[in-house]
Amino acid sequence: MAGLRLGPLLRHVDWDTGGSATIWVEADRPCTAEVRCADGAGGRARTFQVAGHHYALVPVTGLTPGATTAYEVLLDGARVWPLPDSSFPPSTISTPAVAGPGRSAPGPGLRVTFGSCRQAAPPAGGLRGPHGADALDTLAARLAADPEAVRPDVLLLLGDQVYADALSRETRAWIAARRDLREAPGAQVADYEEYTRLYYESWLDPEIRWLLSTVPSLHIFDDHDVIDDWNTSEAWVEEMRATPWWRERILSGLMSYWVYQHLGNLSPAELERDGLYAEICATPDGTEPLRAFAASADNDPATVRWSYRRDFGRTRLLMVDTRAARVLAEDGRAMLDPTEHQWLRDNALAGHGGYDHLLIGSSLPWLMPPLIHDAETWNAALCRGVRGPRWARIGENLRRRSDLEHWAAFPASFAALTDLIEEVGTGPRAPATVCVLSGDVHHAYVAEPRIPSTARLFQLTCSPVHNSIHTAVKLGFRLGWSRMGRWLGRGFSRHGRTGRPPVTWRRTGGPWFGNQLMTLALAGRTARLRLDQAHRNRKGARLVTVLDRELTGAETA
Repeated sequence: MAGLRLGPLLRHVDWDTGGSATIWVEADRPCTAEVRCADGAGGRARTFQVAGHHYALVPVTGLTPGATTAYEVLLDGARVWPLPDSSFPPSTISTPAVAGPGRSAPGPGLRVTFGSCRQAAPPAGGLRGPHGADALDTLAARLAADPEAVRPDVLLLLGDQVYADALSRETRAWIAARRDLREAPGAQVADYEEYTRLYYESWLDPEIRWLLSTVPSLHIFDDHDVIDDWNTSEAWVEEMRATPWWRERILSGLMSYWVYQHLGNLSPAELERDGLYAEICATPDGTEPLRAFAASADNDPATVRWSYRRDFGRTRLLMVDTRAARVLAEDGRAMLDPTEHQWLRDNALAGHGGYDHLLIGSSLPWLMPPLIHDAETWNAALCRGVRGPRWARIGENLRRRSDLEHWAAFPASFAALTDLIEEVGTGPRAPATVCVLSGDVHHAYVAEPRIPSTARLFQLTCSPVHNSIHTAVKLGFRLGWSRMGRWLGRGFSRHGRTGRPPVTWRRTGGPWFGNQLMTLALAGRTARLRLDQAHRNRKGARLVTVLDRELTGAETA
């Protein structure tokens, strides 16, 4: 009899008709996966195989708009979810009350909870010590304890869902039992099978498993999903490709991301048009087609699009790939290749005036602490050779050691994104807000650009979900936001001959340090932001609200 290895994960929920959803599962053998809902809706799909593992993305149809229904999962007719004797409430699918694409519908609006950087467990031999309470786990426990509590309509997981280069003690021991850790890549993930272990460890946590089964999630990768500093520079890529283990690592990373994260980002209509998905579902073993796709994505990133768009009524989300879509040649560095940037522009401007809020999901922040922004722009100039070969070598070393690779490290891309945000946010057809949602930097903050726009413009950054930060790095971020930091940044600008940024900004919230989640509540043309931190005491972990603020009211001074 087939068993449920991982999942279910509730992924895409349709906001146009409210009648469909997709649910992802991993089984332990080939089978037919079926979802049955209490209201009579449901769906089924045959599993597909990749590298000896069996998956299904089940389309659920017939759902009632504006309703919540419990569901169960069956494999070859036998119920495998909910788990026997589960203490959690039933897993449910909640659909929006809809009035049609791009139109307002009755109801409380949209609640988007987001964050990044979640390690299931601290890495073995790590210097940072315990990570503290897991914010996502704590959210799950709170919702499970109170079935009437208001839940997010969608979770945005903005990168570093797994850490391929920082293994827990348990995963390290598991890998050591299958290969010699003295051989490269050592205590890091080497192949697809080891990637499946990371997802198994991360998503099998009981609270996380229940949460992901009942709250829709949308994902994008960041560097640790593959390796720290992934695609930092052209020199970095050349060095990695010269190692004997890198090709298997990058192919396995992209393959596993496609299976475990990317597929669920797609709508049923997009899945029907996806030739690779159709090919893999039609063949007894989809390993080689998926491997060929991953090789193409690595060799020619412009041929593959990981970015995607989702419309939630009158809120538009553009989730942007800021890792694989880069142009790395020093004389033409760009965060997004030309076709990717055009995709972003087209989707931000399509139907301009037809949405009330634009959310741009970018794992890497657009607006950083000013000192760090200036340091990254300076570093990019050094690496480009403005101070000669010796400074270029110093710059490359600093870039890798200090993670100087955010939007500021790609000055032309930073300016282009700024121009696009200003264009979208200005004029009579502008939305109420344009928000860039980011993670990565292990602290949370709110920043606002000084742009005379019609819309309110925000950088909303929230990380980590479950991780820790060196005290020295924490002090560095505080310095980066300070008046002294701004003064030091001007020194970098003068040395690198970079001039001033095309926009200035101010921090209007934070910085906050800890394991945390942000929630953006959008209703009509209003927006409200809340930041919750996970704290542990003798009674266990709980979420403490440290910010609850209206974003569409009067501007913060």
